[in-house]
Amino acid sequence: MEKTLTKPASVTRNWLMFLLPSLAGILLFMTPVSYNGDLTIMIAVLAKSVQAMLGEQLPAIVTGLVTLSALLTVLGTLVRPAPIRNSVFLNTLFNVSPVWLVSRVLGAVFVLLVHFQAGPEMLYSGDTGGLVLNDLLPVLFSVFIFAGLLLPLLLDFGLLELVGTLLTRIMRPVFRLPGRSAVDCMASWLGDGSVGILLTSKQYEGHHYTQREAAVIGTTFSAVSITFSLVVLAQVKLEHMFLPFYGAVCLAGIVAAIVVPRLPPLCWKKDTFINGESRPAGTEATPEGYSRLRHGLELALARAERVESLGQVARAGVHNALDMLLGVLPVVMAFGTLALVVAETTPLFAWLGMPFVPLLELLQIPEAAAASQTMVVGFADMFIPAILATSIESDMTRFVIAALSVTQLIYMSEVGALLLGSKIPVNIVELFVIFLMRTLVTLPVIALIAHLVF
Repeated sequence: MEKTLTKPASVTRNWLMFLLPSLAGILLFMTPVSYNGDLTIMIAVLAKSVQAMLGEQLPAIVTGLVTLSALLTVLGTLVRPAPIRNSVFLNTLFNVSPVWLVSRVLGAVFVLLVHFQAGPEMLYSGDTGGLVLNDLLPVLFSVFIFAGLLLPLLLDFGLLELVGTLLTRIMRPVFRLPGRSAVDCMASWLGDGSVGILLTSKQYEGHHYTQREAAVIGTTFSAVSITFSLVVLAQVKLEHMFLPFYGAVCLAGIVAAIVVPRLPPLCWKKDTFINGESRPAGTEATPEGYSRLRHGLELALARAERVESLGQVARAGVHNALDMLLGVLPVVMAFGTLALVVAETTPLFAWLGMPFVPLLELLQIPEAAAASQTMVVGFADMFIPAILATSIESDMTRFVIAALSVTQLIYMSEVGALLLGSKIPVNIVELFVIFLMRTLVTLPVIALIAHLVF
Protein backbone atom coordinates (compact mmCIF):
# COMPACT_ATOMS: atom_id res chain seq x y z
CA MET A 1 0.00 0.00 0.00
CA GLU A 2 1.33 3.44 -0.93
CA LYS A 3 2.10 5.87 1.85
CA THR A 4 0.46 9.19 1.04
CA LEU A 5 0.89 10.85 4.44
CA THR A 6 4.58 11.78 4.45
CA LYS A 7 4.88 15.34 5.72
CA PRO A 8 4.60 15.75 9.51
CA ALA A 9 2.41 18.85 9.09
CA SER A 10 0.10 16.95 6.75
CA VAL A 11 -0.08 14.00 9.15
CA THR A 12 -0.94 16.28 12.09
CA ARG A 13 -3.53 18.15 10.06
CA ASN A 14 -5.22 14.92 8.95
CA TRP A 15 -5.29 13.45 12.46
CA LEU A 16 -6.89 16.64 13.80
CA MET A 17 -9.31 16.77 10.86
CA PHE A 18 -10.30 13.17 11.62
CA LEU A 19 -10.40 13.25 15.41
CA LEU A 20 -12.03 16.56 16.32
CA PRO A 21 -15.08 16.49 13.99
CA SER A 22 -15.56 12.73 14.50
CA LEU A 23 -15.55 13.09 18.29
CA ALA A 24 -18.04 15.96 17.95
CA GLY A 25 -20.23 13.73 15.74
CA ILE A 26 -20.10 10.90 18.28
CA LEU A 27 -21.07 13.28 21.09
CA LEU A 28 -23.94 14.81 19.11
CA PHE A 29 -25.40 11.72 17.39
CA MET A 30 -24.37 8.64 19.35
CA THR A 31 -23.76 9.55 23.01
CA PRO A 32 -26.79 9.01 25.28
CA VAL A 33 -27.67 11.93 27.54
CA SER A 34 -30.43 12.42 30.08
CA TYR A 35 -32.83 15.25 29.26
CA ASN A 36 -35.97 15.92 31.32
CA GLY A 37 -35.76 12.38 32.65
CA ASP A 38 -35.53 10.78 29.18
CA LEU A 39 -32.57 9.05 27.53
CA THR A 40 -31.80 10.78 24.24
CA ILE A 41 -28.99 12.31 22.15
CA MET A 42 -27.77 15.91 21.87
CA ILE A 43 -29.25 16.39 18.39
CA ALA A 44 -32.69 15.64 19.83
CA VAL A 45 -32.04 18.02 22.75
CA LEU A 46 -31.12 20.82 20.31
CA ALA A 47 -34.23 20.06 18.25
CA LYS A 48 -36.44 20.25 21.34
CA SER A 49 -34.85 23.58 22.25
CA VAL A 50 -35.85 24.99 18.86
CA GLN A 51 -39.37 23.64 19.33
CA ALA A 52 -39.61 25.29 22.74
CA MET A 53 -38.24 28.58 21.39
CA LEU A 54 -40.53 28.81 18.35
CA GLY A 55 -43.51 27.20 20.09
CA GLU A 56 -46.85 27.85 18.43
CA GLN A 57 -45.21 29.55 15.42
CA LEU A 58 -43.81 26.24 14.16
CA PRO A 59 -46.96 24.98 12.35
CA ALA A 60 -47.14 28.30 10.46
CA ILE A 61 -43.44 28.08 9.56
CA VAL A 62 -43.86 24.50 8.34
CA THR A 63 -46.95 25.51 6.35
CA GLY A 64 -44.91 28.21 4.62
CA LEU A 65 -42.05 25.81 3.82
CA VAL A 66 -44.31 23.09 2.38
CA THR A 67 -46.18 25.65 0.27
CA LEU A 68 -42.93 27.23 -0.93
CA SER A 69 -41.57 23.81 -1.84
CA ALA A 70 -44.65 23.01 -3.95
CA LEU A 71 -44.52 26.37 -5.75
CA LEU A 72 -40.79 26.06 -6.53
CA THR A 73 -41.27 22.44 -7.64
CA VAL A 74 -44.04 23.44 -10.07
CA LEU A 75 -41.77 26.23 -11.32
CA GLY A 76 -38.66 24.04 -11.53
CA THR A 77 -40.38 21.06 -13.18
CA LEU A 78 -42.81 22.76 -15.59
CA VAL A 79 -41.24 26.19 -16.31
CA ARG A 80 -37.55 25.46 -15.59
CA PRO A 81 -36.27 29.04 -15.23
CA ALA A 82 -32.53 29.64 -15.63
CA PRO A 83 -31.69 30.13 -11.89
CA ILE A 84 -33.03 26.63 -11.12
CA ARG A 85 -31.89 25.01 -14.37
CA ASN A 86 -28.30 26.28 -14.02
CA SER A 87 -27.88 25.25 -10.37
CA VAL A 88 -27.12 21.56 -9.81
CA PHE A 89 -28.53 21.65 -6.27
CA LEU A 90 -31.71 23.60 -7.10
CA ASN A 91 -32.33 21.57 -10.25
CA THR A 92 -31.98 18.31 -8.31
CA LEU A 93 -34.29 19.56 -5.57
CA PHE A 94 -37.06 21.17 -7.64
CA ASN A 95 -36.96 19.46 -11.06
CA VAL A 96 -38.61 16.17 -10.07
CA SER A 97 -40.62 13.31 -11.55
CA PRO A 98 -44.42 13.63 -11.99
CA VAL A 99 -45.02 11.44 -8.90
CA TRP A 100 -43.05 13.75 -6.61
CA LEU A 101 -44.55 16.83 -8.25
CA VAL A 102 -48.04 15.57 -7.40
CA SER A 103 -46.91 14.54 -3.89
CA ARG A 104 -45.54 18.00 -3.09
CA VAL A 105 -48.56 19.80 -4.51
CA LEU A 106 -50.86 17.47 -2.55
CA GLY A 107 -48.80 18.11 0.59
CA ALA A 108 -49.18 21.86 0.07
CA VAL A 109 -52.95 21.56 -0.45
CA PHE A 110 -53.28 19.47 2.72
CA VAL A 111 -51.07 21.73 4.82
CA LEU A 112 -53.03 24.86 3.79
CA LEU A 113 -56.41 23.20 4.45
CA VAL A 114 -55.24 21.96 7.85
CA HIS A 115 -53.58 25.24 8.86
CA PHE A 116 -56.66 27.30 8.01
CA GLN A 117 -59.06 24.49 9.03
CA ALA A 118 -60.86 24.62 5.70
CA GLY A 119 -62.46 21.83 3.70
CA PRO A 120 -63.58 18.45 5.11
CA GLU A 121 -63.08 18.03 8.85
CA MET A 122 -61.64 14.55 8.32
CA LEU A 123 -58.58 16.25 6.75
CA TYR A 124 -57.83 18.79 9.48
CA SER A 125 -58.99 16.98 12.61
CA GLY A 126 -56.54 16.37 15.43
CA ASP A 127 -56.40 12.66 14.56
CA THR A 128 -55.42 13.10 10.90
CA GLY A 129 -53.91 16.18 9.19
CA GLY A 130 -53.92 18.15 12.43
CA LEU A 131 -51.76 15.47 14.05
CA VAL A 132 -49.27 15.54 11.16
CA LEU A 133 -49.01 19.35 10.97
CA ASN A 134 -49.14 20.26 14.65
CA ASP A 135 -47.39 17.31 16.28
CA LEU A 136 -45.15 15.54 13.75
CA LEU A 137 -43.87 18.12 11.26
CA PRO A 138 -42.61 20.58 13.94
CA VAL A 139 -40.50 17.75 15.40
CA LEU A 140 -39.14 16.78 11.98
CA PHE A 141 -38.48 20.44 11.12
CA SER A 142 -36.29 20.83 14.22
CA VAL A 143 -34.52 17.50 13.77
CA PHE A 144 -33.83 18.12 10.07
CA ILE A 145 -32.20 21.48 10.74
CA PHE A 146 -29.61 20.16 13.18
CA ALA A 147 -29.22 16.67 11.72
CA GLY A 148 -28.80 18.11 8.23
CA LEU A 149 -26.30 20.78 9.28
CA LEU A 150 -24.24 18.52 11.54
CA LEU A 151 -24.44 15.21 9.66
CA PRO A 152 -21.15 15.92 7.82
CA LEU A 153 -19.39 15.40 11.17
CA LEU A 154 -20.25 11.70 10.80
CA LEU A 155 -20.00 11.49 7.01
CA ASP A 156 -17.04 13.55 5.85
CA PHE A 157 -14.14 13.17 8.29
CA GLY A 158 -13.39 9.45 8.35
CA LEU A 159 -15.47 8.09 11.25
CA LEU A 160 -17.58 5.80 9.04
CA GLU A 161 -14.47 4.51 7.28
CA LEU A 162 -13.01 3.45 10.66
CA VAL A 163 -16.25 2.00 12.06
CA GLY A 164 -17.05 0.27 8.79
CA THR A 165 -13.67 -1.46 8.68
CA LEU A 166 -13.90 -2.61 12.30
CA LEU A 167 -17.49 -3.92 12.13
CA THR A 168 -17.64 -5.40 8.63
CA ARG A 169 -16.68 -8.82 10.05
CA ILE A 170 -19.93 -8.77 12.07
CA MET A 171 -22.34 -6.84 9.85
CA ARG A 172 -21.46 -8.51 6.54
CA PRO A 173 -21.97 -12.21 7.47
CA VAL A 174 -24.91 -11.66 9.83
CA PHE A 175 -26.86 -8.91 8.05
CA ARG A 176 -25.13 -8.83 4.62
CA LEU A 177 -24.40 -5.12 5.16
CA PRO A 178 -21.30 -2.91 5.38
CA GLY A 179 -19.92 -2.28 8.86
CA ARG A 180 -20.74 1.42 8.65
CA SER A 181 -24.46 0.60 8.77
CA ALA A 182 -24.06 0.04 12.53
CA VAL A 183 -23.77 3.82 12.89
CA ASP A 184 -27.19 4.32 11.25
CA CYS A 185 -28.73 1.90 13.72
CA MET A 186 -27.06 3.50 16.74
CA ALA A 187 -28.17 7.02 15.75
CA SER A 188 -31.76 5.79 15.33
CA TRP A 189 -31.81 3.67 18.47
CA LEU A 190 -30.54 6.40 20.77
CA GLY A 191 -32.14 9.36 19.04
CA ASP A 192 -34.67 9.27 16.24
CA GLY A 193 -35.46 7.03 13.26
CA SER A 194 -35.56 10.07 10.99
CA VAL A 195 -31.85 10.70 11.70
CA GLY A 196 -31.05 7.14 10.62
CA ILE A 197 -32.99 7.53 7.37
CA LEU A 198 -31.29 10.85 6.60
CA LEU A 199 -27.89 9.27 7.28
CA THR A 200 -28.70 6.23 5.12
CA SER A 201 -29.98 8.35 2.24
CA LYS A 202 -26.85 10.49 2.20
CA GLN A 203 -24.64 7.41 2.33
CA TYR A 204 -26.55 5.95 -0.63
CA GLU A 205 -26.19 9.17 -2.61
CA GLY A 206 -22.47 9.17 -1.75
CA HIS A 207 -22.00 5.68 -3.32
CA HIS A 208 -21.28 3.97 0.03
CA TYR A 209 -24.41 1.77 -0.04
CA THR A 210 -25.82 -0.21 -2.95
CA GLN A 211 -29.55 -0.11 -3.76
CA ARG A 212 -30.13 -3.32 -1.79
CA GLU A 213 -28.09 -2.16 1.19
CA ALA A 214 -29.79 1.25 1.36
CA ALA A 215 -33.26 -0.33 1.12
CA VAL A 216 -32.43 -2.90 3.81
CA ILE A 217 -30.87 -0.38 6.20
CA GLY A 218 -33.68 2.14 5.72
CA THR A 219 -36.43 -0.42 6.39
CA THR A 220 -34.59 -2.46 9.02
CA PHE A 221 -32.11 -0.34 10.98
CA SER A 222 -34.01 2.95 11.36
CA ALA A 223 -35.07 1.66 14.76
CA VAL A 224 -37.49 3.34 17.12
CA SER A 225 -35.80 5.30 19.89
CA ILE A 226 -35.80 4.10 23.49
CA THR A 227 -37.74 7.23 24.46
CA PHE A 228 -40.63 6.55 22.08
CA SER A 229 -40.72 2.92 23.18
CA LEU A 230 -41.35 4.17 26.72
CA VAL A 231 -44.19 6.36 25.45
CA VAL A 232 -45.84 3.38 23.74
CA LEU A 233 -45.44 1.24 26.86
CA ALA A 234 -46.94 3.96 29.05
CA GLN A 235 -49.96 4.17 26.74
CA VAL A 236 -50.76 0.48 27.37
CA LYS A 237 -50.10 0.94 31.13
CA LEU A 238 -47.22 -1.53 31.37
CA GLU A 239 -44.36 0.82 32.34
CA HIS A 240 -43.24 -1.59 35.06
CA MET A 241 -42.40 -4.17 32.36
CA PHE A 242 -39.90 -2.09 30.40
CA LEU A 243 -37.00 -4.57 30.60
CA PRO A 244 -38.88 -7.63 29.22
CA PHE A 245 -40.68 -5.35 26.75
CA TYR A 246 -37.50 -3.83 25.33
CA GLY A 247 -35.79 -7.22 25.40
CA ALA A 248 -38.63 -8.58 23.25
CA VAL A 249 -38.32 -5.59 20.89
CA CYS A 250 -34.54 -6.03 20.49
CA LEU A 251 -34.68 -9.81 19.99
CA ALA A 252 -37.57 -9.60 17.51
CA GLY A 253 -35.82 -6.74 15.70
CA ILE A 254 -32.62 -8.76 15.31
CA VAL A 255 -34.54 -11.79 14.00
CA ALA A 256 -36.38 -9.54 11.49
CA ALA A 257 -33.08 -7.92 10.43
CA ILE A 258 -31.65 -11.35 9.64
CA VAL A 259 -34.72 -12.90 7.97
CA VAL A 260 -36.65 -10.17 6.11
CA PRO A 261 -33.76 -8.82 3.95
CA ARG A 262 -33.19 -12.36 2.64
CA LEU A 263 -36.75 -12.48 1.25
CA PRO A 264 -38.49 -10.51 -1.55
CA PRO A 265 -38.79 -7.63 -2.19
CA LEU A 266 -35.54 -6.64 -0.44
CA CYS A 267 -33.49 -9.55 -1.79
CA TRP A 268 -34.56 -8.55 -5.32
CA LYS A 269 -32.91 -5.14 -5.03
CA LYS A 270 -29.84 -4.68 -7.20
CA ASP A 271 -26.42 -4.71 -5.54
CA THR A 272 -25.39 -1.65 -7.53
CA PHE A 273 -24.78 1.93 -6.48
CA ILE A 274 -27.05 4.85 -7.36
CA ASN A 275 -25.05 5.36 -10.58
CA GLY A 276 -25.50 1.72 -11.63
CA GLU A 277 -21.94 0.61 -10.83
CA SER A 278 -21.16 -2.46 -8.71
CA ARG A 279 -19.02 -2.50 -5.58
CA PRO A 280 -15.44 -3.37 -6.63
CA ALA A 281 -14.28 -6.75 -5.38
CA GLY A 282 -12.02 -6.73 -2.33
CA THR A 283 -12.86 -3.19 -1.20
CA GLU A 284 -13.79 -4.42 2.28
CA ALA A 285 -10.84 -6.79 2.63
CA THR A 286 -7.98 -5.99 5.00
CA PRO A 287 -4.63 -5.78 3.14
CA GLU A 288 -2.02 -8.38 4.03
CA GLY A 289 0.14 -7.29 6.95
CA TYR A 290 -2.46 -4.83 8.28
CA SER A 291 -4.69 -5.15 11.32
CA ARG A 292 -8.32 -4.04 10.93
CA LEU A 293 -7.66 -1.08 13.24
CA ARG A 294 -4.62 0.10 11.31
CA HIS A 295 -6.38 -0.32 7.96
CA GLY A 296 -9.47 1.53 9.27
CA LEU A 297 -7.36 4.40 10.58
CA GLU A 298 -5.53 4.77 7.26
CA LEU A 299 -8.85 4.88 5.39
CA ALA A 300 -10.17 7.43 7.91
CA LEU A 301 -7.10 9.66 7.56
CA ALA A 302 -7.27 9.42 3.78
CA ARG A 303 -10.93 10.53 3.95
CA ALA A 304 -10.03 13.43 6.24
CA GLU A 305 -7.26 14.47 3.85
CA ARG A 306 -9.86 14.96 1.09
CA VAL A 307 -11.64 17.70 3.09
CA GLU A 308 -10.46 20.87 1.37
CA SER A 309 -12.09 23.38 3.73
CA LEU A 310 -14.60 23.57 6.57
CA GLY A 311 -16.62 26.00 4.44
CA GLN A 312 -17.14 23.26 1.87
CA VAL A 313 -18.41 20.96 4.63
CA ALA A 314 -20.70 23.68 5.98
CA ARG A 315 -22.24 24.17 2.53
CA ALA A 316 -22.87 20.42 2.31
CA GLY A 317 -24.63 20.63 5.68
CA VAL A 318 -26.87 23.48 4.51
CA HIS A 319 -27.72 21.49 1.37
CA ASN A 320 -28.60 18.47 3.54
CA ALA A 321 -30.93 20.54 5.72
CA LEU A 322 -32.67 22.26 2.78
CA ASP A 323 -33.03 18.96 0.94
CA MET A 324 -34.89 17.46 3.90
CA LEU A 325 -36.95 20.55 4.77
CA LEU A 326 -38.12 21.30 1.22
CA GLY A 327 -38.02 17.79 -0.23
CA VAL A 328 -39.30 15.56 2.55
CA LEU A 329 -41.70 17.61 4.70
CA PRO A 330 -44.29 17.92 1.85
CA VAL A 331 -44.16 14.15 1.24
CA VAL A 332 -44.68 13.41 4.95
CA MET A 333 -47.65 15.81 4.98
CA ALA A 334 -49.20 14.17 1.90
CA PHE A 335 -48.72 10.48 2.70
CA GLY A 336 -49.07 10.86 6.47
CA THR A 337 -52.40 12.65 6.17
CA LEU A 338 -53.77 10.19 3.60
CA ALA A 339 -52.79 7.18 5.71
CA LEU A 340 -54.36 8.61 8.87
CA VAL A 341 -57.57 9.59 7.03
CA VAL A 342 -57.90 6.00 5.77
CA ALA A 343 -57.17 4.62 9.26
CA GLU A 344 -59.65 6.94 11.02
CA THR A 345 -62.53 7.03 8.56
CA THR A 346 -62.61 3.57 6.96
CA PRO A 347 -62.59 -0.03 8.24
CA LEU A 348 -59.82 -0.95 5.77
CA PHE A 349 -57.13 -1.71 8.35
CA ALA A 350 -59.59 -3.68 10.52
CA TRP A 351 -60.47 -5.81 7.47
CA LEU A 352 -56.78 -6.32 6.66
CA GLY A 353 -56.23 -7.45 10.25
CA MET A 354 -58.90 -10.17 10.18
CA PRO A 355 -56.61 -12.86 8.66
CA PHE A 356 -54.38 -12.49 11.75
CA VAL A 357 -57.12 -13.91 14.05
CA PRO A 358 -56.21 -17.61 13.40
CA LEU A 359 -52.50 -16.82 13.87
CA LEU A 360 -53.14 -15.01 17.16
CA GLU A 361 -55.31 -17.88 18.35
CA LEU A 362 -52.60 -20.38 17.34
CA LEU A 363 -50.11 -18.35 19.41
CA GLN A 364 -52.62 -18.42 22.29
CA ILE A 365 -52.93 -14.64 22.55
CA PRO A 366 -56.06 -13.70 24.55
CA GLU A 367 -58.74 -11.50 22.93
CA ALA A 368 -57.45 -12.42 19.46
CA ALA A 369 -60.32 -10.76 17.58
CA ALA A 370 -59.75 -7.40 19.28
CA ALA A 371 -55.98 -7.69 18.90
CA SER A 372 -56.30 -8.43 15.16
CA GLN A 373 -57.65 -4.91 14.55
CA THR A 374 -54.29 -3.48 15.67
CA MET A 375 -52.10 -5.70 13.48
CA VAL A 376 -52.11 -3.63 10.28
CA VAL A 377 -53.30 -0.20 11.43
CA GLY A 378 -49.74 0.54 12.57
CA PHE A 379 -48.84 1.04 8.91
CA ALA A 380 -50.68 4.37 9.13
CA ASP A 381 -49.14 5.46 12.45
CA MET A 382 -47.17 3.55 15.05
CA PHE A 383 -49.08 4.99 17.99
CA ILE A 384 -52.59 3.93 16.83
CA PRO A 385 -52.21 0.26 17.93
CA ALA A 386 -51.28 1.37 21.45
CA ILE A 387 -54.34 3.63 21.58
CA LEU A 388 -56.64 0.82 20.42
CA ALA A 389 -55.02 -1.59 22.89
CA THR A 390 -56.22 0.43 25.91
CA SER A 391 -59.67 -1.19 25.54
CA ILE A 392 -58.17 -4.70 25.84
CA GLU A 393 -58.19 -6.22 29.31
CA SER A 394 -55.39 -8.80 28.94
CA ASP A 395 -51.96 -7.52 30.00
CA MET A 396 -50.31 -10.13 27.78
CA THR A 397 -52.22 -8.98 24.71
CA ARG A 398 -51.42 -5.31 25.36
CA PHE A 399 -47.76 -6.30 25.81
CA VAL A 400 -47.74 -8.11 22.45
CA ILE A 401 -49.50 -5.23 20.64
CA ALA A 402 -47.12 -2.61 22.08
CA ALA A 403 -43.97 -4.59 21.25
CA LEU A 404 -45.24 -5.46 17.77
CA SER A 405 -46.11 -1.84 16.95
CA VAL A 406 -42.50 -0.85 17.71
CA THR A 407 -40.87 -3.69 15.74
CA GLN A 408 -43.11 -3.20 12.67
CA LEU A 409 -41.01 -0.06 12.16
CA ILE A 410 -42.59 1.25 8.94
CA TYR A 411 -45.46 3.69 9.44
CA MET A 412 -46.61 6.19 6.85
CA SER A 413 -47.07 9.17 9.17
CA GLU A 414 -43.27 9.39 9.51
CA VAL A 415 -40.77 6.64 8.65
CA GLY A 416 -42.61 5.41 5.54
CA ALA A 417 -43.11 8.92 4.18
CA LEU A 418 -39.48 9.80 4.94
CA LEU A 419 -38.31 6.74 3.02
CA LEU A 420 -40.52 7.66 0.06
CA GLY A 421 -39.25 11.24 0.14
CA SER A 422 -35.60 10.16 0.23
CA LYS A 423 -33.43 8.72 -2.55
CA ILE A 424 -33.62 5.24 -0.98
CA PRO A 425 -35.04 2.93 -3.71
CA VAL A 426 -38.35 1.71 -2.23
CA ASN A 427 -41.98 2.36 -3.21
CA ILE A 428 -45.18 2.33 -1.16
CA VAL A 429 -46.22 -1.19 -2.25
CA GLU A 430 -42.83 -2.58 -1.24
CA LEU A 431 -43.05 -0.77 2.10
CA PHE A 432 -46.43 -2.37 2.83
CA VAL A 433 -45.12 -5.84 1.91
CA ILE A 434 -42.05 -5.34 4.14
CA PHE A 435 -44.35 -4.11 6.94
CA LEU A 436 -46.44 -7.31 6.69
CA MET A 437 -43.35 -9.49 6.58
CA ARG A 438 -41.89 -7.82 9.65
CA THR A 439 -45.25 -8.41 11.38
CA LEU A 440 -45.27 -12.12 10.51
CA VAL A 441 -41.63 -12.63 11.52
CA THR A 442 -41.66 -10.68 14.80
CA LEU A 443 -45.11 -11.68 16.12
CA PRO A 444 -44.13 -15.29 17.07
CA VAL A 445 -40.94 -14.07 18.78
CA ILE A 446 -42.86 -11.47 20.83
CA ALA A 447 -45.61 -13.99 21.65
CA LEU A 448 -43.03 -16.49 22.92
CA ILE A 449 -41.46 -13.91 25.23
CA ALA A 450 -44.94 -12.80 26.38
CA HIS A 451 -45.77 -16.39 27.38
CA LEU A 452 -42.48 -16.60 29.32
CA VAL A 453 -43.19 -13.33 31.13
CA PHE A 454 -46.91 -13.71 31.92
